[in-house]
Amino acid sequence: MFFRQVLNDDTACASYLFGCKTHSAFAVVEPHVDLIDDYIALAGAQGANIVAVLDTHLQADHVSGLPQLVARTGATAYLPEGAGVDFDHHPLDDREVVALGNTQIQAIATPGHALAHHAYLVTDDTRGQEPWFVLTGDALLVGDAGRPDLHAHGDHTPEELARTLYRSLTERLLILPDHLLLYPSHYSGSLCGRGLSANPSSTIGFERRHNAALQFDSEDAFVEALLQDVPPAPAQQAEIVAANRAGHAVTEVR
Repeated sequence: MFFRQVLNDDTACASYLFGCKTHSAFAVVEPHVDLIDDYIALAGAQGANIVAVLDTHLQADHVSGLPQLVARTGATAYLPEGAGVDFDHHPLDDREVVALGNTQIQAIATPGHALAHHAYLVTDDTRGQEPWFVLTGDALLVGDAGRPDLHAHGDHTPEELARTLYRSLTERLLILPDHLLLYPSHYSGSLCGRGLSANPSSTIGFERRHNAALQFDSEDAFVEALLQDVPPAPAQQAEIVAANRAGHAVTEVR
């Protein structure tokens, strides 16, 4: 399996290009609008086609490159079931698998940062039948958990989303093996967390032991802490969400 983490330090966003070289089938997860040419060039250098483009959720802090990348490559767009976007895509159910030759991507529902949010558990069948790494989106970050307020609206309050996130972390992600590599969608400099590490990768076990957001002994204590010292909302948040929901291929918002 080919794998590359692609970082955008201007927005502290991490995105991922990976897939099966044998079958020339690559995916991009969390594409950034400013890096479309980079993904295409990286895949082309490996003689591979980008056939799947996935977001973990409807982004609120930056414009997704998913529509542009799909338009450029003809790939299939994937988002969590219930993401609420207004363009053609394949809505992924919990535990659904996207197969890229010998590479398997399994969606794991991890709501809380957003109502519709997936982590993606990735297996390379040429190496083994157990997962190799997990892309945790904005649910579990290196050093923190995702803030619960950006997608709160109506009856879905920040407190309710924080409680949902606690259950996603404890019941879906922290049950994974300690050795599993963990790749988030943001690192320090992002407004999607508070105490994010500058290291954009970790393992489930290291975060279980050392992530400050995971050291509480109850759901109530986790929620209380997560609702304190929340960073300011991203600039142009409403415009960014609207652009990502509509699937604008080109937008002035960066």
